Amino acid sequence: MIAVIDYDAGNLKSVEKALAYLGETPVVTRDPETILRADKVILPGVGAFGDAMGRLREYGLAEPIRRAAGKGTPFLGICLGLQLLFEESEESPGVEGLGILKGKIVRIPESCGLKIPHIGWNSLRLRPESRLFQGIPDGSYVYFVHSYYMRPENSAIVAAVTEYGQDLAVAVETGNLFACQFHPEKSSEVGLRILQNFASL
Repeated sequence: MIAVIDYDAGNLKSVEKALAYLGETPVVTRDPETILRADKVILPGVGAFGDAMGRLREYGLAEPIRRAAGKGTPFLGICLGLQLLFEESEESPGVEGLGILKGKIVRIPESCGLKIPHIGWNSLRLRPESRLFQGIPDGSYVYFVHSYYMRPENSAIVAAVTEYGQDLAVAVETGNLFACQFHPEKSSEVGLRILQNFASL
């Protein structure tokens, strides 16, 4: 069973529909016991870092998420769900993230002619041994909507990079933890393959 965590942060339906299309039976939930029993867990989300952390705490989800990630359950963060895994974000100074991954979330720098937020399709440079991107050609395009990106303490966990004015780390993979800044559920065949790879772990 794949648990998709519901904390009122958007894009749940598109994630649920993509998984159902792949033949999975996702359970959208905010029940801690369901999350801890799940074979795999997905933390999706769009919106602001501080608001999202407030809702995770309000619904009593922060600790179950840390426990699920800590006990080795395959865990996928998507977009805001990736950002929340880190310790802090420039978007919401003073708000602590989940702290499952070391590092911080920083704003994409203003560059000549580039719009912030970054919305649209960009290609990926992939880490060859990545399990999440198995069978996906280097240079494949995925769909982004974001103004912030991750700066992990350990660069070895970066599984994919995109170029938007500069190189941005946009996916991580370490042990049972996987996360994408882009939206696989909105990234056509490439995105479906990423979700299939996760579901097959």
